[in-house]
Amino acid sequence: MKSNSRAKQPISVFWFRRDLRLEDNRGLFEALNSEFPVLPIFIFDTNILEELENKADARVQFIQQQLVRLQNQFRKRQKGMRVFHDTPIRAWQQIVKEYNLKSAFTNRDYEPYAQQRDKEIYEFLQEHNIKFKGYKDQVIFEKSEILTQQNEAYSVFTPYAKNWKSSVTKSSFKHYKSEELLQNLLTTETEIPTLQDIGFTTSKITVPDYSISASHIKDYKKQRNFPAIDGTSKLSPHLRFGTISVREVCRKTKDVSEAFLNEIIWRDFYSQVLYHHPKVVTENYREKYDAVKWRNNEKEFQAWCDGKTGFPIVDAGMRQLNQTGWMHNRLRMITASFLCKDLLIDWRWGEAYFAKHLLDYDLASNNGGWQWAAGTGTDAAPYFRIFNPTSQLKKYDPEQRFIKKWLPEYGTDDYPDEIVNHKEARERTLTAYKTAIN
Repeated sequence: MKSNSRAKQPISVFWFRRDLRLEDNRGLFEALNSEFPVLPIFIFDTNILEELENKADARVQFIQQQLVRLQNQFRKRQKGMRVFHDTPIRAWQQIVKEYNLKSAFTNRDYEPYAQQRDKEIYEFLQEHNIKFKGYKDQVIFEKSEILTQQNEAYSVFTPYAKNWKSSVTKSSFKHYKSEELLQNLLTTETEIPTLQDIGFTTSKITVPDYSISASHIKDYKKQRNFPAIDGTSKLSPHLRFGTISVREVCRKTKDVSEAFLNEIIWRDFYSQVLYHHPKVVTENYREKYDAVKWRNNEKEFQAWCDGKTGFPIVDAGMRQLNQTGWMHNRLRMITASFLCKDLLIDWRWGEAYFAKHLLDYDLASNNGGWQWAAGTGTDAAPYFRIFNPTSQLKKYDPEQRFIKKWLPEYGTDDYPDEIVNHKEARERTLTAYKTAIN
């Protein structure tokens, strides 16, 4: 419990969320530039944690590890952060009770739950005459910053990307030097809860380190589609949890690889789609596909989940996901197309499965990718796009290096037969979609 003298000291709070770093952190920078010492906090949100079925969730483990890392950095300066394990509203009620809180700072989040949560906190703090300020940090352009000439959100990526690139200014990638202002933190001594304290256990899966070296990024376009090559940056979980600034990524890569920069733009694109169309979480972006009659065969879905469809490029991708929490982007498209177009299973089933397993799970990007694959999302003429898993294998893993790594039984009697005839399945899907929209 705080002493009376501590309780009377006016302070600000910075709320860490998807920005677990001290460097180039916009909201933290603004908080540290305010007139009061800053108490950094993190909330292990029980509303979210209680929905996680896997109590050895690698993402929760990664967050806890990053909080320990941050706390160690604070302690070198005789500072510290507080971590709560509660609902956000109860955590803030406790903060207001314990401290003489004058203002609160955070970086904005655009997901529907986050919007609702922040509205509740804003209204609560407003009742106590406490300012609650949010800043743009996890994207380069947010909300309505990039709009069509009709002042509407884009529904097609290419024109959005063109506008995004023409809208970039020097300040778009500005370095907010939060790391140089840490003397303005409040002195406090608290412990970071362990995984066990919040009801979780250790995961065997770990988040890989990322690489944004110039040589790695320069070869990105040439190597990115071949899963057997270590040609991707492994940045996505770090961008998801904010252990690196997206502005730093852009500063280091924008003049090296346009293909790589486009991946950053996709993140912004899907973020603005979700912000303007929150219905996409559970509904088709394009309503005309609502009438598609999905087969939703549970046995076939389980074969897909387990990587036992008899299509090696699909199965290797799913095994990689199940064992590592990560899947190569080309394989995300192939496996999603197979589920929706070959098996005619609702994209929401696959989206939910990825949400459970992906280390870099991000609602906007995951939902956008799945609706793109299903043909129900943001695109011009999508439903004809049906990947042939056999030709995809020949094109992107011609020496079968990737599938041999993940499918040790491939080529033996233990490997399953194909659960569907691709040619027949393709015709079935085309018919289902045509019937739905006519």
